[in-house]
Amino acid sequence: MIAIVFIVAIGLLIGGASLFGVQVPASTAAAVPWWALASVLAAFIGFFAGGIYVGAALALLSLLAGFGLSDRPFWNFIGEMIWNPSTNFVLVSVPLFLLMGEIMLRAGLSERLYRAMNVWMGRLPGGLLHTNIVSCGVFSAVAGSSVATAATMGSVALPYFEKSHYPPKLVLGSLAAGGALGNLIPPGITFIIYGLLTETSVGALYLAAVGPSILVIALFIAVILYYSWKLKLHGDAGGARPTAAQRLASLSDLVPTALLIALVLGTIYAGWATPTESAALGVAGSLVLALVDRKLKWKMLAESMHATARTTSMIALILFGAYFLNYILSSLGIPQMLAKFLTELPFPGWVVMLVIIGFYIAMGTFMEGMAMVITTIPLVFPVVTALGYDPIWFGVVITMLVEIAMISPPDGTVLYVLQGMRRQPGPITDVFSGVMPFMLVYMLAIVVLMVFPAIALWLPSIAM
Repeated sequence: MIAIVFIVAIGLLIGGASLFGVQVPASTAAAVPWWALASVLAAFIGFFAGGIYVGAALALLSLLAGFGLSDRPFWNFIGEMIWNPSTNFVLVSVPLFLLMGEIMLRAGLSERLYRAMNVWMGRLPGGLLHTNIVSCGVFSAVAGSSVATAATMGSVALPYFEKSHYPPKLVLGSLAAGGALGNLIPPGITFIIYGLLTETSVGALYLAAVGPSILVIALFIAVILYYSWKLKLHGDAGGARPTAAQRLASLSDLVPTALLIALVLGTIYAGWATPTESAALGVAGSLVLALVDRKLKWKMLAESMHATARTTSMIALILFGAYFLNYILSSLGIPQMLAKFLTELPFPGWVVMLVIIGFYIAMGTFMEGMAMVITTIPLVFPVVTALGYDPIWFGVVITMLVEIAMISPPDGTVLYVLQGMRRQPGPITDVFSGVMPFMLVYMLAIVVLMVFPAIALWLPSIAM
């Protein structure tokens, strides 16, 4: 159904452009007929709708597009196309950040973080719900992954709610929203992939993400305060109000996470290390902290490395397939054709940008976020830059759209991770309905960022 609607929308857009007198370049149109492009698009959506592995779907689609739309001997360059991204030094940071998060999970550092945050946030209206958001935000500053953040903090937080007065939908929704911060808060992995694909500074992207991260967290807290007022959810009643001494003592549980944040982000922002080097420092730091807590064992290390290898292999296969597809499409001139077509539409640039954002939100309902970025950025990025938008600002917006895709029913990855971790059985619709208010304010944050781009661009302009 989505495929049909999308193809019809493309046809209406083309027809509308013709109505306003905008023509596709004749040479490109003659070389690549629109019916052929529509066929490739239909195959693209069909592969993903059929449940084919993303990397295999991209490679197969590349072969179909290459043989069907071009007479060039592209097969002579497949090895070089795959070799170039696989040897990029920036990409090494991806498995390192993943490994750091896995070690933190198994060393119990995340549980100490949640316990400390609850001491400070627990007495607010909807106290534990605020703890979910803030703990996920802090953990995201060392994890770099939404799925890892949701899985880690979900495993720690859900036992606290088993006999609580909080509605299950709101609990699951707040954990899903908090998990969605994993990629937005530096050192998010999506920024690394985006920087690699567009040759944009990853350090500048990390700086640009600080303001939007604070904005999104503030909006999430506002949602919780609203529902706390509406449902009369008071602070946690268990135990006496923590004293000042107890609050200060709880800060000791934050020391390991704070040290890792300072080690990873501090070295990047200070200019002492690249993202890859800081990721390596983060892994070393997490190993030292696990050793100090006497949690560093061969079994734990082997499990962490195994989980990291699985996730890294998945990302690498997607990336290689995407590079192959991007080479084929670029050789056909499709990105340039699309950029010229959209920039010549008789609409303001912000209208085209809203169409692009709507396209990503729709695609995020059935496609995994990382795959969505890798497969579409080479096509969309030339259009965005041609419209005059800043590449750093767009990198933040794309990452926020990926996060929305992670919590978008019916295919949001984070939603299914949390559903699988529930101790008390319940329908998946609990997670779907619980996350909707947070997803809507996340979309609102993107609109605010469009109106006030300085939220993202001010810090990089000052620091760099």
